[in-house]
Amino acid sequence: MADRQVTLVTGCSTGVGLHTAVRLAEAGWQVVATMRDTGKSAALLDEAAKAGVAVEVTELDVCSQGSIDAAVAEVLARHGQIDLLVNNAGAGFLGSVEQTSDADLRRTMEVNFFGVWNMTKAVVPQMRQQGSGRIISVTSVGGLLGQPFNEAYCAAKFAVEGMMEGFAPLARQMGIKVSLVEPGPINTEFVASVRSTSAAAIAAMAQPYAGMVANYMGATGNVFATYGQTGDDIARIITQIAAQDSPDFRNITSDFAKAMVAPKVVDQTGNNVVDLFAGRLSGNA
Repeated sequence: MADRQVTLVTGCSTGVGLHTAVRLAEAGWQVVATMRDTGKSAALLDEAAKAGVAVEVTELDVCSQGSIDAAVAEVLARHGQIDLLVNNAGAGFLGSVEQTSDADLRRTMEVNFFGVWNMTKAVVPQMRQQGSGRIISVTSVGGLLGQPFNEAYCAAKFAVEGMMEGFAPLARQMGIKVSLVEPGPINTEFVASVRSTSAAAIAAMAQPYAGMVANYMGATGNVFATYGQTGDDIARIITQIAAQDSPDFRNITSDFAKAMVAPKVVDQTGNNVVDLFAGRLSGNA
C-alpha cells in the first residue's frame, strides 16, 4: 500500500485542476494529475516545482472508457489504492437550444457528465473494498441554476448534481464521502477559452437572439470582473474539503454564488430565477 493517501485529479493542464493538484501535494497527498494531452503538462510541473512538491502526470481522456480503465489500473498497480477522486475535467459551450448542434450537445455531456459518471464508476469498487474513500466533483452554480445560453452546460451539471445526490447516501454506507464543489464565476483559462471560442457562434446569431446575447454577455462580463474567483481559490476549498472528517455534500464557493442561488432556494415556484434572467436578457439587470 502507498505510504501516503493517493488522489487522482482530472483535468490538470490548467486552471482549477492544475492548482488543485499542487495544493493537494502540499497537503501531503500522493497526487496523480491527469490530462488528455500530457504534452501540456509544463505549466503544472512548473507550479509544482515552485511549490517544492512533486506530482505524477498520467494521460487520461474522460471521454474514453479505455483511457479511464487504463489510467485507473495504472494508478492501482503503482500505488495499490485511490483514496480521493477529484472530478474536475470539464468543457463549456455557449449557445441556446436553437444554436446548439447535436455534436456540441453530445460533446458537452460526454465531458461534463458521462466523464464524471465513468470516472466515479471506475474507482468505486476499490474504495468499496477498502471501506473508505472520497469523491469530490466540481460542478457549478450552473448545476443548481439554469442560465440562458448555457442550456447544454447546465443540463450536464444538473445531471452530475442529481447523480451525486442519489449516490451519496449509498456511498456513505460504504465509507465513501461524496461532495460537490459549486463555484460561481471563475477567472481561469477555461472560462476565457469558452468565451473566445463561442465568439463566432454569437456573432452569427440573428434576432431575437443577437440583442439578448449582447445584453447577457455584457452583464456576465462585469460579474466575472467584479466577483470572479481564481482557480487557486477553488483549489484551496477542494483541499480543505479533502481533509474534513465530515464534509458537507454541497459547497458553494463564494458569497456571490450563494446569493445567485438564494432566489431559487427560497422560491419553490421558480419565478424568481426566471424573472432574474429575463431582466438580464432585456438589459434591465
